[in-house]
Amino acid sequence: MGQRVAFLGLGVMGYPMAGHLARAGHRVTVYNRTAEKAERWVGEFGGVAAASPCEAARDAAFVMMCVGNDHDVRAVALGESGALAGMVEGTILIDHTTASAHVARELHAAAAARRVGFLDAPVSGGQAGAENGTLTVMVGGDAGAFAKAEPILDAYARAVTLMGSAGAGQLTKMVNQICVAGVIQGLAEGLDFAERAGLDPLRVLDVISKGAATSWQMENRGRTMVADRFDFGFAVDWMRKDLCICLAEARANGAALPVIALIDQFYARIQARGGGRWDTSSLIRLLRDPQ
Repeated sequence: MGQRVAFLGLGVMGYPMAGHLARAGHRVTVYNRTAEKAERWVGEFGGVAAASPCEAARDAAFVMMCVGNDHDVRAVALGESGALAGMVEGTILIDHTTASAHVARELHAAAAARRVGFLDAPVSGGQAGAENGTLTVMVGGDAGAFAKAEPILDAYARAVTLMGSAGAGQLTKMVNQICVAGVIQGLAEGLDFAERAGLDPLRVLDVISKGAATSWQMENRGRTMVADRFDFGFAVDWMRKDLCICLAEARANGAALPVIALIDQFYARIQARGGGRWDTSSLIRLLRDPQ
């Protein structure tokens, strides 16, 4: 028989992730700020919907969170109706939110005070990875808690790796987002150059994707960038949130992120055009129409 687990936050990532837990045979209780979505999830996957994070977490051996930002993490985990209030000694809280390393360490300390394990475990792979159960999970926390949680995380992941102590998962996700943003901008500039040079951009993609220039972004976003389609995938609003976290951490640790600072401003310009919900590959729009 599977474990009793709770999943808090049923957005584009959390909804399918919780579904994979149910399909794996775990007994799942869900919580979502919009109760209708939680009821819809229960109608699709079974399980139970709870009225608060505390209620959802009660009796759960593992509690997963996937919410928006640091403020949301604190709101869902802490306080009288927060998840930790419903958890008992020996259980484990796992935060899949992309958030700051600071809030990860804060929650680790709050959980330790209750003798509850805590893992910061942001994910990479996007909505498709969540739906297909092929996410990459980068984890910070104690080795003992990680060993207990890893078999549960396998329900929606193809790779789960302990990166270090509390906060290390979030720091690794920052590296991921730094690399992704740079690749998208490079791909946008390359495709715009190809079009202006009179080349067939689809044929260009077909050729260079077989060589050293290939990337996940090229394989999954190159053709939609050529087609000027951006109504899917990871939203610009969320990437700006992530890059803000990266830049703040860089100011604290002395790292130089000149390219990321520039790309963050490019994304700000897309937001100003009303493209906050466009996919991050929409960077090419600024090159086609600089305004």
